[in-house]
Amino acid sequence: MQKRMLGSGLEVSALGFGCMGLNFAMGPGLSRQDGISMIRTAVDAGVTFFDTAESYGPFTNEELVGEALAPVRDQVVIATKFGFTFDSGKQYGLDSRPAHIGSVVEASLQRLKTDRIDLLYQHRVDPDVPIEDVAGTVKDLIREGKVRHFGMSEAAVETVRRAHVIQPVTALQSEYSLWWRKPEVDVLPALEGMGIGFVPFSPLGRGFLTGTIDDKTTFDPSDFRNNLPRFTEANRKDNLAFVKWLAGFAERKRATSAQIALAWLLAQKPWIVPIPGTTKRHRLEENLAAASIQLTSEDLQDIDRAASRIEIHGARYPEHLQKLVGR
Repeated sequence: MQKRMLGSGLEVSALGFGCMGLNFAMGPGLSRQDGISMIRTAVDAGVTFFDTAESYGPFTNEELVGEALAPVRDQVVIATKFGFTFDSGKQYGLDSRPAHIGSVVEASLQRLKTDRIDLLYQHRVDPDVPIEDVAGTVKDLIREGKVRHFGMSEAAVETVRRAHVIQPVTALQSEYSLWWRKPEVDVLPALEGMGIGFVPFSPLGRGFLTGTIDDKTTFDPSDFRNNLPRFTEANRKDNLAFVKWLAGFAERKRATSAQIALAWLLAQKPWIVPIPGTTKRHRLEENLAAASIQLTSEDLQDIDRAASRIEIHGARYPEHLQKLVGR
């Protein structure tokens, strides 16, 4: 697996692994042992970058990742996140107060079975806490050796700039794929100027770009895609046009739709590291093979032309979640 650099000093595999769906938000998930096995299979295949968060579960995903990676802890990079509060196991608000960040980090370290967090993200910007205070708190944690690098998730460019002055931001994590290209407008140019890496989550459009989902697909009641406007039956039907084009293009390239979608992301910038997730070993192998696919400039132009002609229907999030991004 090729390596890439996030920020000025965090080297990771060109493709990471998003661990959330192993046991949270994407349906029933895997048993604990099968989840551990999946993560270790990814390690054996060359993945060194694993993404989790206290809110996934909450807490159980960090425990899974910690157990799975304990035997190879010094060979991998673990990213996790703070910024939410919970009541009776349910997420109910934002909290990035310095004292709360400190307590979250201590709990995450225990669950992850480690003495340091390689990349600590603020999961969502808290409008009640100045970002300078958040960055300063993480700076102190880095000084103490409990955290190595600071990241932000779904933050606005100007907020990232303000944080970056206090503590250099190593990576911004946000949604980016052939299905959601808004980061190209302002986020990617700004990150390039500041020397900050970009970690796209949902690089396969929450599974839609793989071509395995259509308007007749039904999701498990526990799958949060049931709540996303883009995944209503009507919007899925309208959005199939681009997926069908992508499938035809992939066939001509002797690849799968998922591989082309990931190869396209990797071709955008050398400091972009997508984190696809899966619960299936054959999909893991398929995804990782994308790192060896070379798209020509003509290929990229063809993809851009096709994508620009097709309107994507439906918002990323319902309104109450949309309010949490881009602040």
